[in-house]
Parts: sequence; structure tokens; C-alpha cells
Amino acid sequence: MERGVYLLPEKRRRRPCVLFSVTALLLVFVIVGVALGVTLRHENDTFQETFISRCEKFKGSDCQKIWRAFEQAYVGRDPCNVPMEEYNPLVAAAPPQPACNRIMLWSKTKDVVHDFTEKRDCFGTLEDTLLGSVLDDLTWCGKEGSSETFTTGCPGWTDCEKNPVRSFWYRASAAFADAACGDVTAMLNGSISTPFYPTSIFGSIEVKRLNSTRVKSLNVVLVTEQNEVANCTNASLKDLQKELDKGIKYNCKEVEKSQIEECASDPQKPCGACW
Repeated sequence: MERGVYLLPEKRRRRPCVLFSVTALLLVFVIVGVALGVTLRHENDTFQETFISRCEKFKGSDCQKIWRAFEQAYVGRDPCNVPMEEYNPLVAAAPPQPACNRIMLWSKTKDVVHDFTEKRDCFGTLEDTLLGSVLDDLTWCGKEGSSETFTTGCPGWTDCEKNPVRSFWYRASAAFADAACGDVTAMLNGSISTPFYPTSIFGSIEVKRLNSTRVKSLNVVLVTEQNEVANCTNASLKDLQKELDKGIKYNCKEVEKSQIEECASDPQKPCGACW
């Protein structure tokens, strides 16, 4: 009897500890869940705020409408299954409107191109259009079953072909090239052995979309440095010429990077004199 009396209080003393442990664990789950929800909402809100604030720099744009068209392309979808066509409504909501004879395409020369266009109002790149400017250097994706926009945990450029960022730039580049007219300029990298990559956005999308009914010529500026690797006789540039729509004239000129940088800083010098 004494053992029974002894054991019964022991059980009663342990039971509150078990209940406390379960309660504490549930509380931790609730706190983590709330924190995660707040983090995701903050992530979504911050991305949207960035999108809208960049968009509003383009006067007269219906940025809320453009945001909704953007969201519809990827929200709630498998982040590896967002075809470029999903951005058709977005491009329709904010089509590129480049000026003839001032279109600048580029491949492997982003820094020098953007330094030039930022300082001189002679040419415009895709990143100078509304959509290109708004989404430049941003990462985003959706997830199945979620209405949120995520900026972390998204597939990288090469992780899957139809990820949201890659598909956007393919679709936007196609629209930009479709709108090209007059004389088109392209800055390519002469410091690498293959300035023209047929699988790059420039090679696989933009060059193929240049239409001879609107585009008169493609003028390649091959950016070189002291230890240049390629020149205008490079075999890959021969391939570029073959890809052009018949009727589009092709020109190529080797220009040192230092000359472009110097010209960009001299507002008195005509842009055409930069190369």
C-alpha cells in the first residue's frame, strides 16, 4: 500500500510537466508561423513597393495595372514552369517604345553600355524602358498554392529554363527587338574569344527578331581592351551575319573601351564620334 501511495503522487507531479512541454511546443510553432507569415508579407510588400516606385518614374504610367499584369504571369505557379508567353499581358500593358536609330543591344558588355547610356542621351537599351528599368537586377518567383511574391528561394537563371526571371527577359527582349527600327547598334565584347553566342538572349532572341522591313542596319561596336582577344574578322561574327534577316546591312568596328568611356564623359562630342 505504501508503494501505491508513493507512486500515485509521482504520476501526478509529472503530468503538469508533460502538459507544459506540449503547450510550450505549440506556442513555439505559433510564434514561428506568425513570424514566417509576417516575413513573407514583408517580402511581398517590399518587392511591390520597389516595383511601383520604379514604375512611377515613368510619368503617365498606370503602375497598379502594370503590377497586376506582372503578378498574373507567375503568382501561384510552379517557379520552373513560367513560359515567356505568360508575360504577354505585361508587355501589352507597357510596350517598349524605343526611338528609331537609337536602339542599343548588347551582350557581355552590360557595365560599359549602361555607363555610356546613363551619361549620354544618344541610345536606349532594354533596361532604359519601363519594364526593363523596373525589373533590372531583381529576382522574383511564385509558388504553387500561394498568392505571394517571393524574392528568396527562387530558381537561378540556369536552374530551369522556364523560371520567371529568365522568361521575363526573353519576352521583354523579343518585344524590344520587334520594336527596333532604322539603324540598330549592338555592343559586343572583344575581350572574349566568342563575341557572338547564338544561345545568348542577343543571339537567340534579339537578332532573330530584327525585321528588314523596319531595320536598315546592324552596327556592331566590338569593345576591345589593350590585350584584345577578338576582332571584326572573328568567326562568331560571321555567324551573326548569317542570322540577320536579308536586307539588313551589317557593319562592325573595333573600339577601345577607354575611348568609349572618355566619349561618354564628354557631352560636347557627338555620339557618332565615339566610334
